[in-house]
Amino acid sequence: MNYPKVDLSIAKELGLTEDEYNKILEILGRVPTYTELGIFSVMWSEHCSYKNSILQLKTLPRTGKRLLVGAGEENAGLVDIGDGLAVAFKIESHNHPSAVEPHQGAATGVGGILRDIFTMGARPIAALNSLRFGKINSDSKAINDRSKFLFANVVGGIAHYGNCFGVPTVSGEVYFEECYQDNPLVNAMAVGIVKHNQTATAKASGIGNPVFIVGSSTGKDGIHGATFASEEISEESESKRPNVQVGDPFTEKLLLEATLELIHSGAVAGIQDMGAAGITCSTSEMSAKGECGMKINLDFVPLRDSDMSGYEIMLSESQERMLVVVHKGQEETAKEIFDKWDLNCVQIGEIIEEPNVKIYHKGNLEADIPAEPLVLGGGAPVYKRETIEPSYFQETRDFDFNSLPEPENYNEVLLKLLASPNITNKNWVYTQYDTQVRTNTMLLPGGDASVVRIKDTKKALAMKTDCNGRYVYLNPHKGGIIAVCESARNVACTGAIPLAITNCLNFGNPYNPEVYFQFSEAIRGMGDACKTLETPVTGGNVSFYNQSKDYAVFPTPTIGMIGLLEDYDKMITSNFKDEGDVIILLGDNSHNGIDGSEYLNTIQNLVKGDAPYINLEEDKKLIGTLLEAADKKLLKSAHDISDGGLAVALAECCIADKNKPVGCKINFDFNTRKDFVLFNESQGRVLVSVEKNNLLPLKLLCEKNKLEYAEIGETSSGEFSINNTITLSLDALSDAYFNSLEKIMAQ
Repeated sequence: MNYPKVDLSIAKELGLTEDEYNKILEILGRVPTYTELGIFSVMWSEHCSYKNSILQLKTLPRTGKRLLVGAGEENAGLVDIGDGLAVAFKIESHNHPSAVEPHQGAATGVGGILRDIFTMGARPIAALNSLRFGKINSDSKAINDRSKFLFANVVGGIAHYGNCFGVPTVSGEVYFEECYQDNPLVNAMAVGIVKHNQTATAKASGIGNPVFIVGSSTGKDGIHGATFASEEISEESESKRPNVQVGDPFTEKLLLEATLELIHSGAVAGIQDMGAAGITCSTSEMSAKGECGMKINLDFVPLRDSDMSGYEIMLSESQERMLVVVHKGQEETAKEIFDKWDLNCVQIGEIIEEPNVKIYHKGNLEADIPAEPLVLGGGAPVYKRETIEPSYFQETRDFDFNSLPEPENYNEVLLKLLASPNITNKNWVYTQYDTQVRTNTMLLPGGDASVVRIKDTKKALAMKTDCNGRYVYLNPHKGGIIAVCESARNVACTGAIPLAITNCLNFGNPYNPEVYFQFSEAIRGMGDACKTLETPVTGGNVSFYNQSKDYAVFPTPTIGMIGLLEDYDKMITSNFKDEGDVIILLGDNSHNGIDGSEYLNTIQNLVKGDAPYINLEEDKKLIGTLLEAADKKLLKSAHDISDGGLAVALAECCIADKNKPVGCKINFDFNTRKDFVLFNESQGRVLVSVEKNNLLPLKLLCEKNKLEYAEIGETSSGEFSINNTITLSLDALSDAYFNSLEKIMAQ
């Protein structure tokens, strides 16, 4: 046919460079059509192609004895948990959409990650999230109001979608820092369970097999959403609200049941969620994985808007849709199942031997593109950007902490830390989520990790999202290590063995050499930690361009960790249980730097120094000891020391159970300034409590594993005291910790 001319200026408008446009000419051997150029622009966007990150991502460990499906192989990672069962899990970002339309941006982030799980054939059992916003307690009312608006609407969007879909939202984290003012981070994670013999693949196969679009109808929402996610937030971003999809959790619930029923019927040859780039992405990626092609007729696609062009249909990111390759002869099975669930199920094409995606619309061949050059790992562009050590390192690391005044009233300092938005209890958030739907949640949000049992077994999964972006900002390599290790410690504190991670890498503009240094070094740190802890990477998401003209976010490589409890009767919680138990500090407690601490941030309004102390081998010994002690039922509680340091962790252990707070009397020597000892965030430390008759077995276990430990006090029925430095009532601790967020949001 006669292809209309599409020049370089249009390519640049769609986000392509001149070199990339010339590469398209070389691949096609001709000038592309407008639809073809749109297809290349979204598939070669950072969001879909990972063109600036894939070389770094390939350095992460992707193999392990329990790993069934690794990074990039399917819609989600898959890890063996024994007895013929596997856990599917993944985390992804929805940052840019949430910045301009927070409710729908967050809601559709949840919907998209849930579809990645059930297209694996797994039934979702839990949802998690990791959220970052600007300050909500600054001196500026305008800053507070915007941050509160984004925070409230993101939480509302997550709650609405998860609650209506019927999956418990069991865990998460929320941080507030000035750098997230313009660009909030909204990372959504989902976890599902599947039998080994009931998994599905995203690979197209079988020449002549029919291709179906199932689920919702296609509209104009979300067109060029992937491209929007591959550029910085600016004043023009508000005009891109049409790039934000609109979700329908009730339809998604129907789609879940229909999809699992179809997979179990044996009719599915391949299936993929229509997420970023919609039909474009699913057709090209499934074809490339299967080394085949597809012939697609857009005339058959169910539409919400009858006047849509072929370009718009291909690039729409309307939610709750799947592309399914059905075994020939099973067409009626597919239609009957989806008819029963009152969902679209329409054949729009077939698998062809020629490895091209051919798109027809109204009698015209609008696109004819080889699938392989479109996709990640195929012929999509791959870049390694320049790195330069950030110039701020020298200034932050030369800071003299001894120049800071010592606090006059340590009671006030602890209460202020417990009430700070980054530490205070997030019940204002958690109570909006249905945390117990399906009745499997054993450990609710707010602890070290959440635990969900697997019905008809004694197994349970512990899960957590974790990252301290401030640490990564101060030292990207150490910060990357800490993100993995802390998530592993959190899981181990419940008695679960850490299995594997998924990750969501949130950074600024990769064309900035300092940002790319942060990115590459954080990945190096993550890789070092995952290799040592034997927690391979199952997949995830990269989100660049999280910055505006005024702010660049802290580099935030969010980790989603999964752990396994073989016997949930051995689960541990973080709260002190009874009067008279012995409190033990496990790990090396000799490092007292307050670098990057919440104490420094909240009390002194400073982000200075290096990342906190971390030693990978010590962390590995600590985790191993925790797991042995849990298995022997030596521990009554376990709690990781993190934000706020030792004093905050002790307070949390005392008041974690609001219905039964337990005090403590702590005595140990201060070997340096008291504030440095009480509030430093050096890693590799866990507080545990034991009955007195289990003290000796625990000490012997620590000595066997060459793990440092210290007996620092006992639980009590009365107040909270540390030497003669801090003495507070449990009511005062509880008020600061449990009520401050509601007070801030009500202002």
